Parts: sequence; C-alpha cells; structure tokens
Amino acid sequence: MTHKPSLKARLRAGGPVLAPGVYDPFSALVATQSGFDALYLSGAAVAYTSHGRSDVGLTTATETADVLGRITDRVDTPVIVDGDTGYGNALNTQRTVRLFERAGAAAIQLEDQGFPKRCGHLDDKSVIPQAEMCGKLKAALDARTRDDTLIIARTDAVAIEGLDAALVRAEAYLACGVDVLFIEALRSPADMQRACRQFDGRAALLANMVEGGKTPLQSAGELGEMGFRIVIFPGGVVRFLGAQMKRYFDSLHANGSTNAMRAEMLDFDGLNAVIGTPELLALGKRYQQG
Repeated sequence: MTHKPSLKARLRAGGPVLAPGVYDPFSALVATQSGFDALYLSGAAVAYTSHGRSDVGLTTATETADVLGRITDRVDTPVIVDGDTGYGNALNTQRTVRLFERAGAAAIQLEDQGFPKRCGHLDDKSVIPQAEMCGKLKAALDARTRDDTLIIARTDAVAIEGLDAALVRAEAYLACGVDVLFIEALRSPADMQRACRQFDGRAALLANMVEGGKTPLQSAGELGEMGFRIVIFPGGVVRFLGAQMKRYFDSLHANGSTNAMRAEMLDFDGLNAVIGTPELLALGKRYQQG
C-alpha cells in the first residue's frame, strides 16, 4: 500500500475532502482503489450491514471498533469514524476515543443526541444539554493521544431547537477545541450558506449527504464552493448495494442461475485481482522458501 497523507494534512492542503461511506474492508479497499483521500465509517452502516437493523442506537463501541480495525488493517486511506454519542457519558466517551484511536481512526465524530440515538435524518430525536456535551468533548480531547487524530463535534439541534440554537451549540463546541464542526440535517442551501459564513476561516465544516434525507443533495464541488471542508456520503453504498442485491437475488431465484447477471459481475479472476490474491500467494511462496 502507498502511504497516504493524514486527514489533518489533507485538510490543510485546501479544497473539500470527499469521503464515501464504507462498511467493511472490502468496500474500503474498492473505495481506496477509486482514489478517495478519506473514507467514512458510520454507525448506521455498521447497524445495516452487521445486524440488518436500523440506526437507532443498537450498536456498541466495540462492534464499531472491530469493523474499523479490520478496515485500517487493509487500507491506509484515513478513516473518519462515527462515534455516535460516545456510547454513554464523558467517561464512556473517553473509552470510545481510546478504542477508536487504537483501531486506527483518523477522525472521531461525536454527537449531542440523547439516548436512544438515531440516524440524524430520522424524526423524534433528542439532544442533551449543551454543557453536558461540552464536557464530553473536553473528555474526548483529553483522551486522544495523537496530534493527527481529529475530533468532530456534531449537533443534531436543528431538528429539535432550530438553526439559531444549533449555531449557538456549534460555537460552544468550537470553543472546547474541536477540530471540525458538523451541523446535522441543515434544511436548505440558505441554511448551509449561513453556517459556512458564520464559521468561515474559524472552523472546518462537514456536510452530510444522505440520499432522500433532509439536506439538499449537492456535489462535493458545490459544497466546497459554499465553504464545507469535508463532504460525506455515508450510506450511499449500502443503499446502492441493497437495490443491486435485490435484483441479483430475484434473478437467481427466478432463473436458477447467475447467467442473466454475468455481464454485471466480476468473474472469479476479476475478484481475485481486486483483493490482491496473486500478490498474496506470491508473498506466501516467498516466505515458504525461507
């Protein structure tokens, strides 16, 4: 693997960082081969693919750390990881940061939702008091051990308290010393532009693009022009694969064969080329020879 610059260095270089959502080492490998500078592991993706369940707070810190560790063992592309609420109070948040750092996180995202948390684009969320979230963020900053590990503060207050209150929270979180701000579920381009104007030159902002979600879907280029520094498409790959897998299984069930789908599939050798089987076998042979 070629060494890639840290996410912190990539943000200093300017321009928006586009990070696709991944959910396991295979999806991370394919995304890396497509040339992305960063990847995003969401709690939702872990819930969808590890449990076949919704993003409603059912996953644990250790489950996410396990997925993250297997991804960072396979690729060197920086991974932003969704730490949900820190999985508890400030002390739980510190444990989460330590777990994720050991698993290779380039950035750890923490949100101010109450429990049970849920996807930021679902309704009926709740948020904890601002002061409590500031305590969790300070705990996270104290727990990290590497200068290159970024802490991302996410507020879900737009849906509960309104945009003005969310911007007040974002200001407070920035004052705690976090590296990136994530104001979730902004409802319009005007709201997005307002957030970018308020933090212009003071904080890196993250934009979350969810197909069918509450924020208007825009390209990384368009969002970069607004002022966003990180653009994530966290669950797109799972939504795409869900649709494609349904086509595949329906076809196999109807036809009793994969022949109808062959043109859209990697064959045996093609898949082995993607995952590096020839190189792995050659390496094993070299070690066999002593």
